[in-house]
Amino acid sequence: MNAQKIAEKPKSKNLIQGGTGDWEVIIGLEVHAQVASNSKLFSGSSTGFGAPPNSHVSLVDAAMPGMLPVINRECVAQAIRTGLGLKAQINTRSVFDRKNYFYPDLPQGYQISQYKQPIVGEGSVEITVDGETLTIGVERLHLEQDAGKSLHDQHPDYSYVDLNRSGVALMEIVSKPDLRSSKQAQAYVTKLRSILRYLGTSDGDMDKGNLRADVNVSVRKPGDKLGTRCEIKNVNSIRFIGQAIEYEARRQIDILEEGGTIDQETRLFDAAKNETRSMRSKEEAHDYRYFPDPDLLPLEFTDAYVDELRSGLPELPDEKRARFMTSFGLSAYDADVLVAERSSADYFEKVAEGRDGKVAANWVINELFGRLNKEGKSIDESPVSAAQLGAIVDLIGSNAISGKIAKDLFEIVWTEDGDPAEIVEKRGMKQVTDTGAIEKAVDAIIAANPEKVEQAKAKPSMLGWFVGQVMKSTGGKANPAAVNDILKSKLGI
Repeated sequence: MNAQKIAEKPKSKNLIQGGTGDWEVIIGLEVHAQVASNSKLFSGSSTGFGAPPNSHVSLVDAAMPGMLPVINRECVAQAIRTGLGLKAQINTRSVFDRKNYFYPDLPQGYQISQYKQPIVGEGSVEITVDGETLTIGVERLHLEQDAGKSLHDQHPDYSYVDLNRSGVALMEIVSKPDLRSSKQAQAYVTKLRSILRYLGTSDGDMDKGNLRADVNVSVRKPGDKLGTRCEIKNVNSIRFIGQAIEYEARRQIDILEEGGTIDQETRLFDAAKNETRSMRSKEEAHDYRYFPDPDLLPLEFTDAYVDELRSGLPELPDEKRARFMTSFGLSAYDADVLVAERSSADYFEKVAEGRDGKVAANWVINELFGRLNKEGKSIDESPVSAAQLGAIVDLIGSNAISGKIAKDLFEIVWTEDGDPAEIVEKRGMKQVTDTGAIEKAVDAIIAANPEKVEQAKAKPSMLGWFVGQVMKSTGGKANPAAVNDILKSKLGI
């Protein structure tokens, strides 16, 4: 009997090569997102950013004796909306606990959080990395209050404490250890932030600290049991998340390959040195001495309340992406680009309404986004409105202007504003569609270049040179299709 060749299992592209073979990195993320609300989780203090230090601090936030927390109804609603957006289990009964630890910017000496009974249970986030679609599990989402901020660079001998953030509502969204590369982790946080922004439950502004991640990293030989994990605290940039994972995975692999062991610890990422460094040994749940907060009753609400919130949810990125591909015939790539931010998707829909979706997408992605990126502007700061860009697309569709003229027109609208149709009319930018006029221009070019004519007859690809000359002689106004047709007829190509 002939020996049958057994196909080898394809090697995972996410494995990291070490001196003793391949390693697999296991990543779990704890993302802290500031809840979009006007006041804090348990007090009426403002959550406004950029106020003078300690100006948004109530007696509750400062933990004055006898002050009792009162739950913010809108923060609860925002957490439920987020859970629904993550296709997660909503728990109609949850409990607030005290997480006990000491730090100068934590006035109470404990943080009000949720431990065993969170407001949101298991859910999922779908990501696409290198053409592969993955479903990343979400373990839970719970509400908790933020701590204040310690400032160590204000005085050579003292540290200062700003309690403006103290008591601000956070949603801690804990993933399952389903991520296997830095790219996957970055894609997960990017997608999660997009969902939060669509829902309006958090602005996800990482520069302001409104979205930050604790990154849990461990490594193992493929198929082995999970290794010892290290937690990298408070990483506030998607780029830094990737860099921290890459460094930490390699650090752990090097230690293990040299015969060492990994200490379970909390580490910090130093962006300047592109490395992680030890902060403290990793605490376990028992170190915090969790117990139900005696000042707060269990949080209870009805299924009807959840259904009411569900009915008000917007169309989310995945659904919008599928609709754009079906309704407008867009590629997966173009749809992904357009739905990444809700404001971008809304802008595109206004441009595409009643028009060719592919042409609209091309102008929004290539011309508009390209110019916005070049000038460091957001879609909300665009000098060209959706109505103006739509009008440019209309002028192209009606053959009033060519693609080249359209780009010149876009530049004028960007820098000077104005109605595109009026600009075309007043500045004589209309495309020449009169075949007689185009034929006259073609004849002139042919007559002036007899050598090129002979070359074109032998080599038809020379047609492009003639098209360029005709367009140049007509100031780019000649209809390109008409130019091509007339040239082919005259040259016998």
